[in-house]
Amino acid sequence: MAPSRAGAGAVLPVVVALLLGVVAAAAATGGARKMASHGEGANLKASPGAPAAGGSADQFRGKARLPSFAAPRRYELFLRPDLVACTFSGSVSISVAVSAPTRFLVLNALDLSVNRASIRFQALEPTEVVFFKDDGVLVLGFAKQLPLGEGLLKMDFNGTLNDQMRGFYRSKYLYKGKERNMAVTQFESVDARRCFPCWDEPAFKAKFKLTLEVPSELVALSNMPVANATFAGPLKTVRYQESPRMSTYLVAIVVGLFEYVEGMTTKGTRVRVYTQIGKSNQGKFALDVGVKSLNLYKDYFATPYPLPKLDMVAIPDFAPGAMENYGLVTYREVALLFDDKSSSASSKQNIAITVAHELAHQWFGNLVTMEWWTHLWLNEGFATWMSHLAVDSFFPQWNIWAQFLDRTTTALRLDSLEASHPIEVEIHHASEVDQIFDAISYDKGASVIRMLQSYLGAERFQKAMASYMKKYAYSNAKTEDLWAVLEKETGESVKDLMTTWTKQKGYPVINAKIKGNDIEIEQAQFLLDRSSGSGMWIVPITSGCGAYDTQKKLLKLKRDKLVIGSQCGDRKKGGNFWTKLNINGTGFYRVKYDDELAAALQNALETKKLSLMDKIGIMDDLYALSIARQQTFASLLHLLYGYRGEADYSVLSHINTVTTSIAKISADATPALAGDVKQLLIKILLSPAEKLGWDPKKGESHLDVMLRPLLLTALVQLGHGRTINEGVRRFNIFTRDRGTSLLPPDTRKGRIPRCDAEC
Repeated sequence: MAPSRAGAGAVLPVVVALLLGVVAAAAATGGARKMASHGEGANLKASPGAPAAGGSADQFRGKARLPSFAAPRRYELFLRPDLVACTFSGSVSISVAVSAPTRFLVLNALDLSVNRASIRFQALEPTEVVFFKDDGVLVLGFAKQLPLGEGLLKMDFNGTLNDQMRGFYRSKYLYKGKERNMAVTQFESVDARRCFPCWDEPAFKAKFKLTLEVPSELVALSNMPVANATFAGPLKTVRYQESPRMSTYLVAIVVGLFEYVEGMTTKGTRVRVYTQIGKSNQGKFALDVGVKSLNLYKDYFATPYPLPKLDMVAIPDFAPGAMENYGLVTYREVALLFDDKSSSASSKQNIAITVAHELAHQWFGNLVTMEWWTHLWLNEGFATWMSHLAVDSFFPQWNIWAQFLDRTTTALRLDSLEASHPIEVEIHHASEVDQIFDAISYDKGASVIRMLQSYLGAERFQKAMASYMKKYAYSNAKTEDLWAVLEKETGESVKDLMTTWTKQKGYPVINAKIKGNDIEIEQAQFLLDRSSGSGMWIVPITSGCGAYDTQKKLLKLKRDKLVIGSQCGDRKKGGNFWTKLNINGTGFYRVKYDDELAAALQNALETKKLSLMDKIGIMDDLYALSIARQQTFASLLHLLYGYRGEADYSVLSHINTVTTSIAKISADATPALAGDVKQLLIKILLSPAEKLGWDPKKGESHLDVMLRPLLLTALVQLGHGRTINEGVRRFNIFTRDRGTSLLPPDTRKGRIPRCDAEC
């Protein structure tokens, strides 16, 4: 799932009603029946596998997970959405395997009205129907133990197409000037239970056979292709092919008016992008990226895309950026649709990354799924890393790995706070899951994967990923399962290495000092508030000296000091002796150099010896060390002066981030000092801004198109008068003539101050 930059809105109070059965049905069983809706229960950690042969339904209150003595094998699901009344009704028939003595079936349901009289397991009717609303758990108790083996659980239910963008909900769109509703699902992480009663945990994989009854004129999409459809007046009944084994959070339905563009992969898989009527041309770029992504991932994982089709749909009202539903990926419109006339270059890039991210999930997440939400990072970290691998392959001119460092530095900043959390977070209740869809799971997860791939080597890493896919296809895996496959394929102690990065929060700063002709390094936990942390890591160290063909790789063990033998000859004789640790920022750590090493790097920067990623790395490390008061701001400003004349988008984007922060900090200094700092920052940014100018040039690069609004906005924020005046002039013309070329889509992103007079 691609994360949203905005919240999904307030969640309404839970309302679940169980409809009482008729008196005759109660009498027919000859026994008393209990039905209850229980309030808030204790948040307890529990073993999911302990069978419950007897006892009361209350034993299932407040548990972390559903018990495993009964598990679904196959769902037959019927749904009838009413897009006018904004309700839906349905029925489900679940093949359930009972593996241990029990008289209970325990599953999930939330915000549903379940018809009490319709519930059957084989020929048995429940004597207890108990709902724990705070857990979203439905407990069915029977008078006697259930037979071992597979049985059929059936029930009818109905619910509301809500406006909360979760579960089964309604989204509004305009068609011929009139507002209409479409029906959409968003089930990750624990909202399939809001659409139908189910075992709503990732480990309970099952096959799904879906039937929808919808208005005849509408397009009805689900995970699998349509098997057949029958028409009866204004309605049609659409039956879909049976799915492979999958988790409930990946089931998807979309019903509305759409048109599409279509393409095919090299293996003949049909790919479509669905849009509102009149917008299909805006889906062509995403379609191209989607087809290329499926082709690339098929080869990378040595495993074919497992479904007959892939649909991608633009939804007007959608909470996350996108959602990787198996075979039916849903997106915010802005994350899927690209208009050549009105969309920016940065939007184009974001669409490419988002599409590649969601389609990576078709393997890493859908085909092989985390066993429990504690291992969410396996889904999101890998999809984030893979999306950059794919986009770099499709658009090498974008320098996407240099831009990836924005994610790494974002995660480094968050993870230097005491309030951070490990990549692997124990989840004890469904209500906790959404809290870990954050930059630690996505960006730190992706960054440590990049670090591991760099250490093991691209070829060995890819071979291990292919083995992992084959071993756990259509099943579930834990983090430890991935480490085991990597160890088997590479012979490296991957678990010992990576556990230090996934099971504890934070990261180290590597202190590098010259000792004679060698460099001595040691580590300490880096915390922004200068407190002392106790964390220790096994650190993959890369080092280079004088040129990038002299790199070394080695492991820094937790507490030992490490001495790197000189790669640069005798330092006393001068020459090209700069040394850089963490080459190209592949490691998730910071480096603090002593004065002599720092001076040599400054010289390497000014003589243009460093790579783009290392220019970003030394800047961000020194910035963070300055914020933490482990270095001075004077040293940071001195380093920044070495970037004058820089023209690369990725480097200047990072300079912009750092300078914006410095400007805010220096605002508290004396006016004279604050002014001097601003002038220095303006001097760094003005030259590339003047070179680019305000107006696009024919044939200019994608990165230059993105750089222009970044620089103009930065100069406005720094108070550069000429830039402000020109921006106001162009904006005033634009307000009178929206068709003017003076503010093209990318430049409109720049922040222009409102001025009633000349600024």
